[in-house]
Amino acid sequence: MDGMSGPYPIRGSVSLPEAELMWRFSRSSGPGGQHVNTSDSQVELRFDLARTEALPPVWKERALQRLAGRLVDGVVTVRASEHRSQWRNREAAAVRLAALLAEATAPPPKPRRPTRIPRGINERRLREKKQRAETKRGRSGRDWT
Repeated sequence: MDGMSGPYPIRGSVSLPEAELMWRFSRSSGPGGQHVNTSDSQVELRFDLARTEALPPVWKERALQRLAGRLVDGVVTVRASEHRSQWRNREAAAVRLAALLAEATAPPPKPRRPTRIPRGINERRLREKKQRAETKRGRSGRDWT
């Protein structure tokens, strides 16, 4: 496996620019033996969403609006520490950030157009309902004396 496999596509021809990604490494928590105490395998990836020029303005506005709860001064942060190697955590963080931005920049779903129940179906339902009521009325024991 050679270097990083960037660029990371968001959607279409738009991808995360490597120059705008800010990486920070630290020691992962949890078990791992002697090696874990010396290696910085946890990855924190930061992307300045408010100042980026990589995204179209419409996408940028949409992402800023949808990710408002996750942003700190316009910067979105993703952490990865599930793998033991820093390289795999870097890959995981970058893919996670790309997926997050793809979801945040997706166009809103088309509004649902309410549909009417066809008249024939409604009439058939009422006819069957009446028939069922007749059947049940016929079961009453008032004529059995």
